[in-house]
Amino acid sequence: MPLGNLASVSRFLPELAVTATILLLVAVHVVGKNRQSSASALLSLAGVGAALLLTALQPSMPAVSLFEGMVALDGFAVFFKALTALATIVVIFMSMDSAELSGKSQAEYYVFLLSVLLGMFLLSSATDLVMLYLSLELVSIPSYLLAGYLKGRKSSNEASMKYVVYGATASGVMIYGFSLLYGLTGTTQIAEIGRALATGKAALPLFLAAVMVAVGFGYKIAAVPFHMWSPDVYEGAPTPVTAFLSVGPKAAGFAVLVRFFYTVFASPDGAGGPWTLSSPVDWTLLFAVLSAATMTVGNLVAVNQKNVKRLLAYSSIAHAGYMLMGFVLLTPAGIQAILFYLVVYLFMNLGAFYVVILVANGTRSEDISDYAGLGSRAPFAAVSLAIFLFALTGIPPFSGFIGKVYLFAEVINRGVYWLAVVAALNSVVSLYYYARIVKVMFLEEPAEKAELAVPAFPRALLCLLAVPTLLLGVYWEPVIRVAANSVRLLAF
Repeated sequence: MPLGNLASVSRFLPELAVTATILLLVAVHVVGKNRQSSASALLSLAGVGAALLLTALQPSMPAVSLFEGMVALDGFAVFFKALTALATIVVIFMSMDSAELSGKSQAEYYVFLLSVLLGMFLLSSATDLVMLYLSLELVSIPSYLLAGYLKGRKSSNEASMKYVVYGATASGVMIYGFSLLYGLTGTTQIAEIGRALATGKAALPLFLAAVMVAVGFGYKIAAVPFHMWSPDVYEGAPTPVTAFLSVGPKAAGFAVLVRFFYTVFASPDGAGGPWTLSSPVDWTLLFAVLSAATMTVGNLVAVNQKNVKRLLAYSSIAHAGYMLMGFVLLTPAGIQAILFYLVVYLFMNLGAFYVVILVANGTRSEDISDYAGLGSRAPFAAVSLAIFLFALTGIPPFSGFIGKVYLFAEVINRGVYWLAVVAALNSVVSLYYYARIVKVMFLEEPAEKAELAVPAFPRALLCLLAVPTLLLGVYWEPVIRVAANSVRLLAF
């Protein structure tokens, strides 16, 4: 029985904490005299920290449906709330260190950032088509503003404009798919839609609806062929924003992808068992092809990139392809592998982007050629970046290796051998362009030999990102246990 609006408020505390922080930031922006003050960043940290703490207190609660069935509070939603809140905290620290954002109005920047976080909270738990669309737009619209936040830079304006055009198109196609599902079933509740479709509906309208919805979700996770916005947006946006977009919205996109397709087009086959297709639409084959295409395009195009942010953009596309492998398997272990991979991806990808920020602060450049000699100019930053890049490659003993082991093992266990072969070949390709950066840092002579200073606080934050990247490569049991429990508590 879904809880009513008033009864749901006490279960909605993390979202209320983020909302209250946004309102306080708006007040600070309106009445504050020094809009460049770091007070907005500290207030944002306090608000997101409170939301993370309140989220951590929720797993012991039984799974419930809130606000008359609009959102779900279950272990799956709690996992993604904690993940996106943690990513936001790291990005706030990164933003405080970014030279790109110095001198800019801080309060409005953090209003946009926390608005995206609120949207991700809602998106990961939405169980109604209306709420799903509204939360997706709450993630997207502030993201457009963040991408174009450097208003005096042409590349930032271009990034924002392309993001808006692609995002509006994808949203329009997706909501048309929603309208088909509503027309076929007469309800906006995704659980009821799934039950109605299981009784038998025309295959062609369902296939069209599935493809149209896949466009919207594919755009959010930057899957091929809906990835074309990603490289330009990642390159033109402020680097902390790029780091945020590469982790937070992508994680929320996978959350809603799993919840929607596993509810509407599949049904669980017994307690703790795999899912089976409950409609005539074989969307698993469609996404398996998208997975192979996404990782292949991402890795092959990354090989020729000369800008490190653009390279990491294509790398992010490729990693979305790896994670889609777990999505198509229709097993709890497949979803568990996605959740674990997202955790390790958070640390290694945000760590790589943080080094990019620190290097850009000193060199005013994001070209790979300007990383020459970084091993002697800033050895701590260079070694940290090497750790993150090798983890992204999937080399032992780094955490990325364990993440890929879980994905590959489940793909092979389910007999999808061709997809495992494609992924293995792509991992070999990725080693080339990641190792190329390491080679430039340690084996090439720098044009400028002056030391690139890395202050104490950035060193500490790099350690906080590098330690889990290393530790989860040798001891990952607690995280995989949490991921498994979150899947078990996934309530449709």
